[in-house]
Amino acid sequence: MKKMITLVLAILMVASLLTACGGAKSDSDLASIKKNGKLVVGITDYAPMDYKDENGQWTGFDAEFAQLFAKELGVDCEFYVIADWGKKFMELETKQIDAVWNGMTITEEAKLNSNVSDPYVINAQVVVMKADVVAGYTTPDSLSGLTIAVENGSAGQDAAGAITGATIVPLQDQAAALMEVKAGTADACVIDITMANAMTGAGTNYADLAVGISLTEELYGVSFRKDSDVTAAFNDFMAKLKADGTLQALADKYSLTLAG
Repeated sequence: MKKMITLVLAILMVASLLTACGGAKSDSDLASIKKNGKLVVGITDYAPMDYKDENGQWTGFDAEFAQLFAKELGVDCEFYVIADWGKKFMELETKQIDAVWNGMTITEEAKLNSNVSDPYVINAQVVVMKADVVAGYTTPDSLSGLTIAVENGSAGQDAAGAITGATIVPLQDQAAALMEVKAGTADACVIDITMANAMTGAGTNYADLAVGISLTEELYGVSFRKDSDVTAAFNDFMAKLKADGTLQALADKYSLTLAG
């Protein structure tokens, strides 16, 4: 009888452990987002993708796109400013954010450190300089010897790094890089053409700056955590918005070119 009781207790203990292990399994990313009631989107201040309107609310192509996706999931959209773009994947992995969604170039680094969505916008890394000198720089080699401001950890930093003889100055974000050129403390900056077109020239705060040569062409994507089930859900949602014309209308609003 004692042996039987011991056996029964042992079975119950094993069953309890198995149940505990099963209960300890964490929710999927999609389930966690729905449970928390919010999608936390990592951004920087970067027109026309993410920037604040006259009421201090985040807007822009990516901001509106993210809000549409959050609505599809039945949750709120919360924006979190990534202070150091070079640490964006650490912010993602530590679950400070659920997505890096800020005109992020699809790179091998992004693919290695995250689960990247299908591409959604075509971009390029371009040189921005004072308007009165930009015509004199027509090749990457002509930029040798210049001081070039870039966003730390960005595709622009990678592109500028390939310029022989240039001094590269990494800064917090692309807006800071533009300000360095305007102030004359940098000869040029390398930033996304989406931002360059929106922020420079007549009628902007950088009317004395102009877009120069293009260094690279690239695609934007959204980063989710490795093996995240949110990526597939987002890709399906994006395909739906492309099919019904919603995404094209949003791209037209912000003068962007959708990826095929």
